[in-house]
Order: sequence, then C-alpha cells, then structure tokens
Amino acid sequence: MNAKLTPKKVLIIRFSSIGDIVLTTPVIRCVKQQLGAEVHFLTKKSFRVVLEANPYVDQLITISKKVEEVLHVLKAAQYDLIIDLHKNLRTAKLKWLLGVPSVAFNKLNVEKWLIVNLKVNRLPDAHIVDRNLATVASLGVENDGEGLDYFIPEKQEVELASLFGDFEIPDGMVPPVDERGNPQYVAFVIGAAHATKRLPMHRIIEVCRGIKRPIVLLGGPNEAEVGQSIAEQAGRHVLNSCGQFKLNQSASMVRQAWKVISHDTGLMHIAAAFQKEIISVWGNTIPAFGMYPYYGAQATPHEMVEVQPLSCRPCSKIGYDNCPKGHFKCMEQISIETIQKACI
Repeated sequence: MNAKLTPKKVLIIRFSSIGDIVLTTPVIRCVKQQLGAEVHFLTKKSFRVVLEANPYVDQLITISKKVEEVLHVLKAAQYDLIIDLHKNLRTAKLKWLLGVPSVAFNKLNVEKWLIVNLKVNRLPDAHIVDRNLATVASLGVENDGEGLDYFIPEKQEVELASLFGDFEIPDGMVPPVDERGNPQYVAFVIGAAHATKRLPMHRIIEVCRGIKRPIVLLGGPNEAEVGQSIAEQAGRHVLNSCGQFKLNQSASMVRQAWKVISHDTGLMHIAAAFQKEIISVWGNTIPAFGMYPYYGAQATPHEMVEVQPLSCRPCSKIGYDNCPKGHFKCMEQISIETIQKACI
C-alpha cells in the first residue's frame, strides 16, 4: 500500500466478539480524528450494540452470516482503504471481491501456537490495541493515549436507586453509596465465553463472602441460575442481576461500580473503557496474549490475578468447556485473598 495515501473513506472490519470490537475503538477514533476520514465498520449483527452509539462510526454495516448479504452496499461505497482487523478467509475473500487497497492486523498465529503447544514465548510485549494501531501506522495514524471507547445511550443507563431501593445493608458492610451518592458496590462479572476462563461457582462464593461491600453479579441469561445460587450462598450483600440486563445496561452497571472483578471477557474491556479499577482473573488464557485491561496513557490501578508458573498454562488461546487435564489448577489455585484484598 502507498504510505502517502490519505483515504477519505475507509472500511474497518472486525466481525466479533464484544471485547475484540471494543479493542478496535482506538483505531476507529484515531482514523476519524487524525485523517478526517469517513469511517464505516463491518461486523456481525449480534454485535451491533457495541458500536451503534459510537460517534466516530459514520456507518455501521452488519451481516448475519455471509458478507454477500451486504456486498452490494460495500461495492457502492467505493472505499479508498480497507482496515482488516479480523484477518481470516472471509475477510480475504471480501477484499478480493472489492479490489480495494488494504492493511491487515497481524494475528501472531505462529507465536500463539508456540506458547500454547510448546510453551515457547515469542509473543511481543505489546497490547493488542497497540498492534491494532500498528496496522494503520503507515497512514501516519498515532496512538492518542485516550484508551478505549464505549458509549451508552442515555435511555439504557441503569438507575441505581431502582436497584438498591430495597437493599438491606448487612451488619459490618459498607453502604452501596457514600454520603455524596457515589457508587460503592463491586461489580463481579461472573461469565465468560468458555468454562476454563471462569472461576468455579464455589470459588466465586468464597470470594464474595470475604468482601465487605455490596456486590452485583453481572452475566447473561446463561449465568442467571448460577448467579442466583451464588447470591443465596454468599450472603445478603450479593445481588444477582445475571440475565436481567442487556449489554448496555450491564455496561452501565460496570461504569457506575466502585471496582470491577472480571474474568477475561468483553465486560472487562468495557470496564477499562470507563477507566475502572479492575481485578482481572485469568484461567487458561494469559495476559501475555496482549488482551489485559487497557487504559491508554492513564495510570489507572488494576490487579491481574493468575496462577504462575503452571506448566499446562496456557492450554488454549480461546478456551474449553472443561479443563483438558482434569484438575483445573489455573482457577482452583487462584489466590482468593488477593482478589478480596483488592476490594478493601
């Protein structure tokens, strides 16, 4: 690609998932602000909510399964440049069909394979956000240090009064809000796409029992039953909201939280976009993959809790439904005390 090219209209591609799309937002913002380009973004329909309120996206284009669904729209747009932040066979086919100059993200598949299978670490010491931005460095785009973006429509903000209205503060607990009305609860994101990224229920209960503040459990419908069991067993200071909120409402709960405990999942990155202090808990994946909480130039304190060294970790760059070794040491041996102390 010609390094002197200054595109007037660009298409950014990232099909999934919540966290990965949030991690593209510095590219969206910097391309928009520094190049003055018209920015279109292509993703899956199920993830539209992540960017639909982003003011730096001029047009959000979505597909259900195949790019052919919107090929006529993409051809008619006449893009000057495609910024491929997904880089797979689907995006390769699309770029060929459009015949537009493109730049593509380096997925480091070889390096990830080496550390997962041979435990040989050749991964660069760089966050995925910096690697995303390196994709557009030849255009003169630079990291503005502003971190991640996440925008919540006002009507989807959660009123804390409605949540804590009937909440009885157990003896010895910190109230849900301070004297100025600032939130003092801990948001605990108990879900994750794969089981090996999640603390087992008994360990979550153990964490919650040792935190002397109100805790709001966050998760989707799949976590609703587990969340209820945790709340019933952990104490009256634990409120289960799993399955009750849509994504933007959960993001609102994260935004208003005092601190956030999260597994390696999308809401962790949304919390980082709001510069929240995060206690991130790592199972089969590792921060070295470059997807730990990203705050830009802000020195936001955070804690990453993991079991190391552990010879079987990482066992996957994504995750499994069950521990391949059967012992699940990466989560069973997590320091519960470290998580609890971070919430004092």
